Amino acid sequence: MEQATAFKDARRDLRGLTTKLEKRVLLWLAARMPAWVSSDHLTVLGLLAMVGAGGAYWLGGHDVRWLHAVNALLAVNWFGDSLDGTLARFRSRCRPRYGFYVDHMADMFGALFLLGGLALSGYMSAPVAVALLLTYYLLSINVFLATYTLGVFKISFGGLGGTELRLMLMAGNLLLMHAPHLAIAGHSMFDLAGALATVAMATTLVVATVKNTRALYALERV
Repeated sequence: MEQATAFKDARRDLRGLTTKLEKRVLLWLAARMPAWVSSDHLTVLGLLAMVGAGGAYWLGGHDVRWLHAVNALLAVNWFGDSLDGTLARFRSRCRPRYGFYVDHMADMFGALFLLGGLALSGYMSAPVAVALLLTYYLLSINVFLATYTLGVFKISFGGLGGTELRLMLMAGNLLLMHAPHLAIAGHSMFDLAGALATVAMATTLVVATVKNTRALYALERV
């Protein structure tokens, strides 16, 4: 009979600016979740919220008031995406391999729909949205490979994790609603923010790749 493969969950490295407060809030919510709500329900909720946010961005290109819906759906996405793992750990119902795979595949599809909707809205140009999405995917690949090879799942960089990025995006939406035609040096606010985010993530990717390569080389010297 084939034996089950031994598995050791990676250590989580999360040092976002809001991490301590967020952890307390998530534990409070997990303790009050109805018994019929499972972590799978929350994962699906988070993905559907991100799909909805992408659609609301698209509609927001015709009516800026749809950006209120984007912000509301980003909050719902935080609720589902951040609470699913906390709830599983709180109830001692962890499935580390299944959870890791499903949760992050949902994140990949969510990013595709969100940035796709942002590009269709006209608030961000398609080339910037594609560059941002590809850089996000490359950085994610690096994180997943480092998790497997080094046993550390790094969730935030420079004090910024998923929650901080959602808050920044929501603040940008609020600013855009008050000044829909705001441009800086002839470029839209979201194009400039997207370009800066792409450069920041690309730089982080290069630095992390060098650091991880050196660490792995030291661990497995020939």
